[in-house]
Amino acid sequence: MDTILIIISIILLIGGLIGCFLPIIPGPPLSFLALILLELTSYSPFSIETLIIFAILTIAVTIVDYIIPIIGTKFTGGTKNGNIGAIIGLVIGFFVFPIIGIIIGPFIGAIIGEVFGGKKFEEAVKIAMGSLMGLLAGTFMKLALAIAMTISFILKIIKIFDII
Repeated sequence: MDTILIIISIILLIGGLIGCFLPIIPGPPLSFLALILLELTSYSPFSIETLIIFAILTIAVTIVDYIIPIIGTKFTGGTKNGNIGAIIGLVIGFFVFPIIGIIIGPFIGAIIGEVFGGKKFEEAVKIAMGSLMGLLAGTFMKLALAIAMTISFILKIIKIFDII
């Protein structure tokens, strides 16, 4: 049973890292679930404190990831139109250009949304930059946490199996 849990954990860790870039996949929660599954093995390698800290960070990063692009947009003078445009751009970008569209889609969508809302093009670009910076900051936070959990997992596996 331990082997199955470890294999599923590895798959979840990979999914967690991928999920940091794809908004459809919840990156840090998947990575945290991998740690929980490793904890359920007979090895039980993590302390309760470690799991609580990673749980708190996972919840915080997940919440902030949804809020930070809105803050970036608002900080640069954006409106609801820009936020709606960014969301529509994200969805369209994801399906049209799966990797790069996730970055370009919200940017272009925010510009279009703000222009349709009455903003001048230059102002709309500034607002879209705020949204983009928020998106990139959220992605960086998710990736940093997912990498930290992956490293923690790998170090525990090395210790469990006395690999080094």
